[in-house]
Amino acid sequence: MTIQTPRLNTPYIISTQSQKEVTHNMALNMLDALVQSSVESSILSVPPLSPTEGNLWLVDSVATGDWTSHDNELAQFIGGIWQFYLPFEGMLVWLKDDGVMAHYSSGLWQKGVVTANSIEISGQQIIGTQQAAISDAAGGGTIDAEARTALNSLLAACRAHGLISP
Repeated sequence: MTIQTPRLNTPYIISTQSQKEVTHNMALNMLDALVQSSVESSILSVPPLSPTEGNLWLVDSVATGDWTSHDNELAQFIGGIWQFYLPFEGMLVWLKDDGVMAHYSSGLWQKGVVTANSIEISGQQIIGTQQAAISDAAGGGTIDAEARTALNSLLAACRAHGLISP
């Protein structure tokens, strides 16, 4: 018999179980932590001194104190104690202190990294796959000097943004 959900590991209530409200409340706390997660910080390896009830932290590496052996897990202060949740592949959390998303992939949190095949705005592709390198403008007469400078500045900006190869 299965006793928890396969992805979030929230507990099922078993028909013969007493105090079903305990299991139900535990599942609600887990959902509160894991659905549309927003964490206070991802740079602490020691618990905050005065945590707010219900808030979440992404435990940094080499954690100490109550967070020992919970590196890279989500820590929720709930009911006056710390509850820990293992991240799952593809999990996303909002990092309040950095103002970016963190994505859990292959056992690591990637902070502020956006992975996509393209970026579209109003159905129009704005950024797609990086194109091949383009050589700097060269040659021509004196009159072409300003045009070459402008083209080279544009090419440098495209390279800096990763739109074309260096």
